[in-house]
Amino acid sequence: MSRTTIPAQLLLLLVLAVVVHGDSGAVKTTTTTRSALETVCGSLGGYYVTPTLCLAALCSDASDPCHAAAVHDAHAVAALAARLAARNATAAQGSIIQSSSAAGADNNNATTWASCLELYGGAVPALRWTAASVAARRYRGAREVIQATQYAAPACEGVMEGTAAAAVPPENGQFSDMAFVAHAVVAYMAAATTN
Repeated sequence: MSRTTIPAQLLLLLVLAVVVHGDSGAVKTTTTTRSALETVCGSLGGYYVTPTLCLAALCSDASDPCHAAAVHDAHAVAALAARLAARNATAAQGSIIQSSSAAGADNNNATTWASCLELYGGAVPALRWTAASVAARRYRGAREVIQATQYAAPACEGVMEGTAAAAVPPENGQFSDMAFVAHAVVAYMAAATTN
């Protein structure tokens, strides 16, 4: 056998193996369909959001309907992200209220906690509006609102830095991650629906 016929014979064997595959002798093809969740999360690199971060944020709670809602379409993924951002901001605000109550009446601490509450006092209703807008597929204004509200968490941490107050509740950081991902998803959808 010559060297040139060996690759040709291997190719022929490969083709025969594919054609003869299966009980009926017909070629079976399998396609893996990515869910809308995987497609959207895999498209956020331009917003510095990895698929892992996106999936972790949108599917962090086993009771979240992330996979069921996301299989539907990309709009459902965006609606889920906006809804979760509003929910996480509400949870962070509640934790800050509890922490401020537990911190006592020290005037400096009270002022610090009040500053964080003021940030979330604006973010929570804005994100509820955003969730409603995204559910109605109005992405443009929603994108800008999420972008503005995502700075509430780091601003709250900045206000707390160097004070005698207790540490910022973990819900603040969780909101920060969710707002970052939600902004990326909504910005992606805003760009996708205008092209």
